[in-house]
Amino acid sequence: MNKNDFCPTPPMGWNSYDYYDTTVTEEDVKRNADYLSEHLLSYGWEYVVVDIQWYAHGAGTRRDEFQYIPFSKMEMDEYSRFLPDPERFPSSTDGSGFKKLADYVHAKGLKFGIHIMRGIPRLAAHLHGAVLGTSVTADEIADPSSISKWNPDMYGVRNTEAGQRYYDSLLELYASWGVDFIKCDDICNTNAYPHDPYSARHEVEMLHRAIEKTGRPIVLSLSPGPALIDEAAHYERFANMWRITDDFWDHWESLLDMFDRCRTWKDHVKPGCYPDCDMLPIGKLGKGFGKIRPTNFTFEEQRTMLSLWCLFGSPLMIGSELPAMDEKTVSLLTNREILAMREPKYKPEVLVQNDEEAVWTAVCETEDRQYVTLFNLTDAPRRSAFAEGSGAEKTGYSELSKITELWSGEIFDTWESISKQEIPAHGCLVLRVEKK
Repeated sequence: MNKNDFCPTPPMGWNSYDYYDTTVTEEDVKRNADYLSEHLLSYGWEYVVVDIQWYAHGAGTRRDEFQYIPFSKMEMDEYSRFLPDPERFPSSTDGSGFKKLADYVHAKGLKFGIHIMRGIPRLAAHLHGAVLGTSVTADEIADPSSISKWNPDMYGVRNTEAGQRYYDSLLELYASWGVDFIKCDDICNTNAYPHDPYSARHEVEMLHRAIEKTGRPIVLSLSPGPALIDEAAHYERFANMWRITDDFWDHWESLLDMFDRCRTWKDHVKPGCYPDCDMLPIGKLGKGFGKIRPTNFTFEEQRTMLSLWCLFGSPLMIGSELPAMDEKTVSLLTNREILAMREPKYKPEVLVQNDEEAVWTAVCETEDRQYVTLFNLTDAPRRSAFAEGSGAEKTGYSELSKITELWSGEIFDTWESISKQEIPAHGCLVLRVEKK
């Protein structure tokens, strides 16, 4: 099984984190899966991902003190592997784990994913828990010098045969549940160790080998970022996605920063291998953080985010409560022309990037057209200096072009007409340029 064969385009779906934090329940997942299947699946949105601490009892009950309650009660099997908290995921009470929930998601035509922390539970190490298929115990493969600085649940796993067997047992379990996607955290950048920020590279390889042994097409996504550009070849060899930023939230400064990050990583987008811009914090957010709120992004900023993510070729994961989305938000996610730019056959390039504007293009060698996106990075409406200047020449297309703005559907015949368009603050024009 080639890891790229089952992931030819950047994955798209929904992840529970931005809305639910650690508190998501089985009913929450089903409700969002129902919406995804009915309203968004036909546009390519197919993954349903249960994010962090699905195994923790009482998760979120002390949110004013802790995001992750230190050394709280965890649901775990006899082989040192976490299981879903049966209070939040009642279908797991018979010991079947996420199997029944995954079956529900699959019956909707969707794919099922989970978040994990790298390593082995500290609780298992302290209790000298068994490791399936070995005579060693969890404490013997745990590395207590390798921890997350922000989550107290895990120790790293030593790079040994028994350590590999532990990861094999994890993936055997997840495959039996029907897992299609794994988001592994504290692994892409082990930021507790700034002198060695990729200290868990061996665990990336162990996860990759364990997935291959299952024979199941499971997408491997690595978090958090920022990913290390010097390790690009390693990410590409052993993973499908890797985060190029830390947690991305709905602030213009963070979105502005993504232009530089995408520029750094643009040459590393290829089928099955995707630098990841992180979640789409749109719609309603924050229930698990203590307060439901609308996104801080303006509608124009949301268009800019979707346009950049798609032009760059990033995976797309919606962070909101799907049934609570309004029509304008849904319109962002159902624009087929914008979503089409994600295909790896379109190669992104940066024509202009300064304090006032960014101009990105994407070209497919086999098609007689290209995408050109004009981003206004300023706080006021403005015309594009690129379009007013020699922009048409830089794209390789003359005035004999058909130019379609993909958010509005408006058609232009000349670059001169584009140059007269005022682009809203923090907004963009996404142009499909074709020879007549």
